[in-house]
Amino acid sequence: MSQRIPITVANGDGIGPEIMAATLRILEAAEAPLEIETIDIGEKVYLAGNSSGIEPSSWESLRRTKVFLKAPITTPQGGGYKSLNVTVRKVLGLYANVRPCVSYHPFVETKHPKMDVVIVRENEEDLYAGIEHRQTNQVVQCLKLISRPGSEKIVRYAFEYARRNNRKKVTCFTKDNIMKLTDGLFHKVFDEIAAEYPDIQNEHWIVDIGAAKLADTPEVFDVIVMPNLYGDVLSDVAAQIAGSVGLAGSANIGEHLSMFEAIHGSAPRRAGQNLANPSGLLLGAVLMLVHVGLTEHAERVHNAWLRTIEDGIHTYDIYDEKVSKQKVGTKEFAEAVVARLGQTPQILKARKYSKGEESHASATSSKPAQKELVGVDVFLDWTSGSPDDLGDALSKVNGEGVKLTMISNRGVKVWPAGHKETFCSDHWRCRFLPESEGGKVAHAQVVSLLGRIAGAGYDFIKTEGLYTFDGQRGFSLDQGE
Repeated sequence: MSQRIPITVANGDGIGPEIMAATLRILEAAEAPLEIETIDIGEKVYLAGNSSGIEPSSWESLRRTKVFLKAPITTPQGGGYKSLNVTVRKVLGLYANVRPCVSYHPFVETKHPKMDVVIVRENEEDLYAGIEHRQTNQVVQCLKLISRPGSEKIVRYAFEYARRNNRKKVTCFTKDNIMKLTDGLFHKVFDEIAAEYPDIQNEHWIVDIGAAKLADTPEVFDVIVMPNLYGDVLSDVAAQIAGSVGLAGSANIGEHLSMFEAIHGSAPRRAGQNLANPSGLLLGAVLMLVHVGLTEHAERVHNAWLRTIEDGIHTYDIYDEKVSKQKVGTKEFAEAVVARLGQTPQILKARKYSKGEESHASATSSKPAQKELVGVDVFLDWTSGSPDDLGDALSKVNGEGVKLTMISNRGVKVWPAGHKETFCSDHWRCRFLPESEGGKVAHAQVVSLLGRIAGAGYDFIKTEGLYTFDGQRGFSLDQGE
């Protein structure tokens, strides 16, 4: 017998234990040589007082096996609980979330019978950095962080995935017509890396019209790579329009270890009833088998599953009297797949997997840009009058080489020469630049400025340095500026 491959398994919450048992039953029947270590995660761990949802000892299992098959978990609402899914992805560097979204027409109802799209979602940064602050009575903020190394890794992974799986095109979705620096960087990196893959088509869509096109005509897409938030939303949309979110599995790929799961939640209302569809977790496990090099086992399991769907053996969530032949529970569905191991679908496309190592990209080494501080934005919590009142009063703190040049509110310039129709909250961005055009600002000048602002009785809540990089502006202008 070949050497067994160690994996870490977590049974999860809600329907998790049932669908994991069904999945492992099929993997065992397929004779996949796996050595299973089981850990506890999720609600039980949260409620035992561990706000992370995972015991410290469980990290050692993950580091040892480097492969994690995870059932859905429940995160208690409220309190200081952070999403364990996000925690695992970020702590362990699982930078690529891969979600195949395939239609199974005519056996699963869909308006898009030719759909076969793979969403590759950046998994570590963007708004999912989760850095949020309440800054005033009226305003909270969430920081959107996009890095060049993070963008390079995910974009290169998307092109390598396309090449490895004989895909023809990679599409990028961003909103860089509005977020010109953050999404603009992601788009720029996409264009740079796309040029290294002349054998693969590439294109870019603004995310709103791209999402509309995905929902209407998904067959025009092949592989789509996106920043974190867009990828999270649209991978669920893509899975649902393909037929059912309950049929989709996903891979979370890192340089050191990887996690495989269903994309749906723990569905506690369906727990313990032998109703849940194990297909999402099973297809996540298929991705796991491919990842660890057990491609023949992956083909046996995937094709048996396709044949089961084709034969009309369906759980309640996809059962349709027009095409289904038998409504079965979780355990019975698993046994139906086991009975078809070695068979292939007759109508749906049989799956064939090629062996190949995951390709990872490190940050491209390049000479750092020349960075210079040319101003500072000071944010105030202020409610004592109009924008003109604030501008006139705050101008009195000018001096020592810096002066107030602009005030904005929620991204709209309101001083000088603002418009009386603009609604203003209690959150103001006040931009200070050098008194002499083209000049620079020292940190000591910023510290002194903040002292004058505080001395004048203003509540400053944050600052942002305004930098140029090789002479290029590294900060946004406001609407109307």
